[in-house]
Amino acid sequence: MWSPLFGTDITRWGLAALCPPGPLKSYYRIDTPTADTPYTRAEFLAVDIETTGLTRGDEIVSIGFVPVIGGRVRLAGAEHLLVRPNCPVGEAAAKVHGLLDDRLAAAGPLEAALARLLAALAGRIPIAHHAAVERAFLSRACRAVYGRPLVTPWADTLALAKRNATRGNAVLANGELRLSSCRRRRGLPRHRSHDALADALACAELFLAEAAACSGKAPAPLRDLL
Repeated sequence: MWSPLFGTDITRWGLAALCPPGPLKSYYRIDTPTADTPYTRAEFLAVDIETTGLTRGDEIVSIGFVPVIGGRVRLAGAEHLLVRPNCPVGEAAAKVHGLLDDRLAAAGPLEAALARLLAALAGRIPIAHHAAVERAFLSRACRAVYGRPLVTPWADTLALAKRNATRGNAVLANGELRLSSCRRRRGLPRHRSHDALADALACAELFLAEAAACSGKAPAPLRDLL
């Protein structure tokens, strides 16, 4: 079934043919929703990662994800996966997310975490706050494990919040696009930052608030949210 969504489908079909058998190939074999699908009829997966740093050589140490289905957060499908890195976490990163080397030594490998994430993501649109970070790290991880990148359209709550907040040429102060600040403007409660699952849930809730703000009498289509 053809489901054109921002020109990614042809690339995904090609990657499905090139991927070795496994989780990434299975993921690419399932279509994404069409661009005119109302967001309340699409399925999403809010995703957050914690890492050893933000450079190309850094690694993922945890992945949190929460499904959003039918315009509602589905906590029953939420997961928090720890990932054993190949290098020490480092003091600076550990101070941010609190994940120390001794705890991560007992975690599973990246391959296992990616397999769980891709199974949960199949047929769904990923959501992240400042999605460029998750997009880059997860694509590099898939290339390292499966030999091919992760290509998918993303919903970015930072971009949505900025677009909604700056209607009428309003100017945002420094820090006003942080996840916590965006949630505060929407009247959402405070959350625990730099925990992958807590941040994924916070992102899911913010996405629904921003998507509702983008909607008129009918729910906004995906083309207006991605």
